Amino acid sequence: MDEILEILEKDGRTPVEDIAKMLKKKPQKIKEAIKKYEKEGAILKYKAVINKELIRDANSEVRALIEVNIIPQKDVGFDKIAERLYSFAEVSSCYLVSGTYDLLLIIEGKDLRTVSRFVAEKLAPMENIRGTVTHFLLKKYKEDGIILKHKEENKRIAISY
Repeated sequence: MDEILEILEKDGRTPVEDIAKMLKKKPQKIKEAIKKYEKEGAILKYKAVINKELIRDANSEVRALIEVNIIPQKDVGFDKIAERLYSFAEVSSCYLVSGTYDLLLIIEGKDLRTVSRFVAEKLAPMENIRGTVTHFLLKKYKEDGIILKHKEENKRIAISY
């Protein structure tokens, strides 16, 4: 991968001037390369990695990994089914994977019931869906290469009688 992309992947806020210094290139060349990557779709967006454990509140979403076993469609394979699945608002990511299951979905919902309803009412009844396995994410320790710090647990003193 290009060095500019590697730097931006680690920190999308790295100033062009800093990238130019690191790579011993002129800032204008770096700007042009970044614009080209954005135009070609190599750079899709810039995002912040947020430690939701530290800002968890009543509106926090539930996330689940769903393994999906499918019957590929003739002449189009997995692509058409994946396209149908990733078009659902609840699906934040969709991957073709090797192993026992074919697709891995990352689902977000306001609560367990929302995710369960998505699986029961939208996903499982779909034609070509052979089976699903749902894993609810309970705690994140690391995301996108960043170790997440957690709130201090309420350490209560054990009382015995």
